[in-house]
Amino acid sequence: MLIDTHSHLDFPDFDADRADIIQRATEAGVTRIISIGTTLQTSRAALALADTFPQIYATVGLHPCEVPEASASAIEEIAELARHPKVVAIGECGLDYHRLPSNSSNPFTAASSTMGGISPGHEELALADADLKNRQSIFFQQQLDLALELKLNVVIHQRDSWADTLATLKPYSGRLQAVFHCFSGTWAQAQELFSMGHSISLTGIVTFKNARELHSCVQQIPAGSYFLETDCPYLAPEPHRGKRCEPAYTRQIAERVAALRNQSIEEISRETSLAAEQFFRLPPR
Repeated sequence: MLIDTHSHLDFPDFDADRADIIQRATEAGVTRIISIGTTLQTSRAALALADTFPQIYATVGLHPCEVPEASASAIEEIAELARHPKVVAIGECGLDYHRLPSNSSNPFTAASSTMGGISPGHEELALADADLKNRQSIFFQQQLDLALELKLNVVIHQRDSWADTLATLKPYSGRLQAVFHCFSGTWAQAQELFSMGHSISLTGIVTFKNARELHSCVQQIPAGSYFLETDCPYLAPEPHRGKRCEPAYTRQIAERVAALRNQSIEEISRETSLAAEQFFRLPPR
């Protein structure tokens, strides 16, 4: 039995055949699915799915890229949703610096930067970067505090923000655990997370031929410290790469992990399911 620990089944990509997708997951041996909240709307939708399907659980949270649209009362509303009995974590939350205002595609800005000049509006962009980072940090810490209050763990999204994400988490060490979803980093980064008591989750990226550094990492990570996820509808594994991903593809991810670690699919299924059950406090099967 496998667990897809990170899916976005509420997304409109699945509106036409959601029930069929869930059935295909069951047929592939994916017996439980965690639907992830990224906004108040998607958190509510994840809970609706969890209420409808017994094999689905939910998380509630605010994705860092959604912070600019968030209201001041968002954290209170997330807290209310988080008390639902099928909520198994807070998140996904974290920091994302990939699309800061200064990462403008304006050709004049890029050319000025290349030539060593100061482009018009540079100071304004720097201030906008700082403001967005600050807002992301505030909502991230509020969700970490909520997780502590409710005795839940957290699902972390980080992109181009490794040092700041770890610095934010450090004061919570020993008090809550986090899983860094969609992990594609190095063995050294994974070790840093494990030393802080956190876990990682592997997606279809692990099946990509050019993900050699991740392959090396997967061969070394200890059992119990990682889970499997699809992040569907994104990141479909080979041989489905470039198409819509779905929870049934957790099996292809597990098969690739098994090959890299020289283990059987049954061993990987057992190890990752046990780790996910413990982290998300799921009832065992």
